[in-house]
Amino acid sequence: MLKPSRLLARDSEWSTLTEFATHPDPHLRLGVLSGRRRVGKSYLLRALADAMDGLYVSAVAEEGTVAARRRFADDLARYAGVSSGLFRDDSGWESLLDSAISLTTRRRGASGLLVIDELPYWMTHSPELPGLLQLLYDRSQTGHGHEGGRVIVCGSAVSVMNDLLSGTKALRGRAAVDMRLQPFDPSTTARHWGVDDPATALRLHATIGGSPGYRNLTSSPSPRTPQEFDAWIPATVLNPGQALFSRSEAEYLLREDPRFTGSSLHYAIINAVATGATSPTKIGGLVERDRTSLTRPLEMLTSSGYLDYSTDPLWERRPVITVADPIIRFHNLITVPKRDLIETGGSTQAWHESQPTFISRILGPHFEECSREWLRSRTDPSLRAGTSTIASTVINDQGGRAKHEIDVIALDRRSGRATVGLIGEAKATLVRRGPADLERLDRLKEILRGQGHDVTSTRLAIFSLEGFHPDLVAIARRRGDVLLVDLPSLFGKTEPTVLPT
Repeated sequence: MLKPSRLLARDSEWSTLTEFATHPDPHLRLGVLSGRRRVGKSYLLRALADAMDGLYVSAVAEEGTVAARRRFADDLARYAGVSSGLFRDDSGWESLLDSAISLTTRRRGASGLLVIDELPYWMTHSPELPGLLQLLYDRSQTGHGHEGGRVIVCGSAVSVMNDLLSGTKALRGRAAVDMRLQPFDPSTTARHWGVDDPATALRLHATIGGSPGYRNLTSSPSPRTPQEFDAWIPATVLNPGQALFSRSEAEYLLREDPRFTGSSLHYAIINAVATGATSPTKIGGLVERDRTSLTRPLEMLTSSGYLDYSTDPLWERRPVITVADPIIRFHNLITVPKRDLIETGGSTQAWHESQPTFISRILGPHFEECSREWLRSRTDPSLRAGTSTIASTVINDQGGRAKHEIDVIALDRRSGRATVGLIGEAKATLVRRGPADLERLDRLKEILRGQGHDVTSTRLAIFSLEGFHPDLVAIARRRGDVLLVDLPSLFGKTEPTVLPT
């Protein structure tokens, strides 16, 4: 089934969902879609329901069970083209769900589609809904219920949606699709906002991320140059009168999940991570809590999608915790320290004074992550010598008794020894990179060799915001094992300056 032209990107997601909906299985099939607010879930599912001639219904926040069932009954009536009085909303959820599946299969056969958007809103007053879907599913599997039918449930409360399929929950083992919809990557975000300049697009993505819904929250034209971006920020993200004001949006996102208590501890943890604490020990030091007491809140914040938790690929016990959403990071690092100035009309001054923080704490780390994502997206594995894990790491130089950060590393690890396919630097400084950066990578490669790792086929990569000095380009061409990636290459506008031989 062709993807509608109004859908930007989402090729893989569209393929997965249409394959699920059109699968020849004659029994009822269930799917789960989750993702944070404004990421485009509803837009995608509405397009799917339209293409499949399916029934799309959406729960409403803070609506009681009687009103919710009445709204569902009205949706059924409109879909069937009959008077709303023909579907009784007092007959219970099971009857309404049964009727919805019957109507869709009558129209489309086994591939009849029912989409229930924002299911967690209904679950706040009707927690039995997943169990009823299980009941209808099990009846269909045993030949005592619907022949066919496809049901997709969706929600922005990520931890609630994850919990649907966990442990002994009702839908465990019954969903054929469990998809987490991700924000747009930097290049797709630039296309969505109509920004052609890579430097501006990177700053935009570093500030608000790739959630497409943000474009509708501002009436200001999209910034087209870094200078326009510097005027756009005070008018939108740092404007208390705008919907895109970072404090309003951050608080909205943090309360989206009903399992988030909004306690001062959770805010303190997020702020600690935003300011650079990447491990439970460092976070505990900043919030004045023992690291063991942070286990539960960290797990909750991670499962709810507010924090990302990974491990260093060379040091498997070294956790790396980061803030998942750029606008929450921006809020904690830029808006909070300048709150009084911003709320008294000084947004432009606040933004000017925050430039060093933005460049070093937001733009720099974001450029590093974009560089890693660029490498992950490359379909040719020979670029990283066939290795699969791409991350950042820290290594110890026993000779110099120093620690060295590696912004980008591609490797495979077996029995404590890693095969390193690529090591790279990602620099968002306002100067061109030169031969000294390549010399540093050569030293890091030798340190890895000395630690017993296989660097026989290791490539060296330099990612630069401002391009490269001609001397570095000349050296890279002679060597043939160096990859130079500038900002236009990162956004897919050009190919890297030098490719490995």
